[in-house]
Amino acid sequence: MYRFLCCLALLLLALGSGAALAAPRCLSDCSPRIGIVSAFGAEADILLASTRHRRQWRINGNLFTTGELAGNKVVIVLSGVSIVNATMTTQLLLDHFRIERLLLSGIAGGIDPARHVGDVLVPERWAMPMEVYWNGDASLPAACGKTGDIGCLGLKLATGQDGQPLPDYRPQGRPSGLFLRENFVMNAANSPRGEYRFDYEADPEMLAVARAIHPVLDRCGPREPLQCVEQTPQLHVGGRGISGSAFLANPDYRAYLFETLSATAVDMETAALGHVARANSVPFIAFRSLSDLAGGSDFREVGAFFGSGLAETNEARVTLAFLEAWKKRGAR
Repeated sequence: MYRFLCCLALLLLALGSGAALAAPRCLSDCSPRIGIVSAFGAEADILLASTRHRRQWRINGNLFTTGELAGNKVVIVLSGVSIVNATMTTQLLLDHFRIERLLLSGIAGGIDPARHVGDVLVPERWAMPMEVYWNGDASLPAACGKTGDIGCLGLKLATGQDGQPLPDYRPQGRPSGLFLRENFVMNAANSPRGEYRFDYEADPEMLAVARAIHPVLDRCGPREPLQCVEQTPQLHVGGRGISGSAFLANPDYRAYLFETLSATAVDMETAALGHVARANSVPFIAFRSLSDLAGGSDFREVGAFFGSGLAETNEARVTLAFLEAWKKRGAR
């Protein structure tokens, strides 16, 4: 009851001052929290087990768990796999809780050949390269009269540092006509024009804390102790992560993503969370442990390590180390 009255008072105060848009979201819980999103159960189980004072909320069938993790007030939710699920669940999280920062914790496929199964990656930015313009003849689109111009369709091609459109995907050297696009996103700061973005940048302050932690990562999975990787997994902060609607196990497309975008990891949720974070002006960061190499190795090996629990154990270890460091930083 106290929290409800607190939220009601804040809302009435905001309405009275003409600043309703600035009122904190608190349809379910007014306490400022870090929102933690994972795609499926194995990724969040370790975090939930370490969460104290748990309370559950069910919204549209989705289960949200509030509590305290590593000294931080958090709310943890499973989004379900996919861009669509991550988008919907993240917005629900922001609408029903007072979320000051977002954190995604989960597993991914590795794209950078220098990275290995079990490594944990914390990219500085995230993109959605499967948002494309699929042209018929593999030449640059000219739908609006000028080569490369698709603005009359409400679209924009993604460009490189030279300002030119990025090259299309060429499977085995053959043109495909699949050209990368930027995404349209709007928030209170850029309304009503909105903006087109290819990358969604992780929060610099959170990245700085991630760079300062040094958790020890496992070589062997807890469910399959004899299933071990050859090299000790490492934490790497930086680079570009990507997200898409396909589970990637294709070496040719993997090479294209690395050569064209210098991508380090691929998943099916983070860039969608980044898009929602941008739309709501909420800082975010993502921790992704590599469960496979996205087609860069024998997929039978993927299944073995995926079931071993190695990736989610290392991902949770880094997430907990980050949250402990984040709490200490706030206490100074």
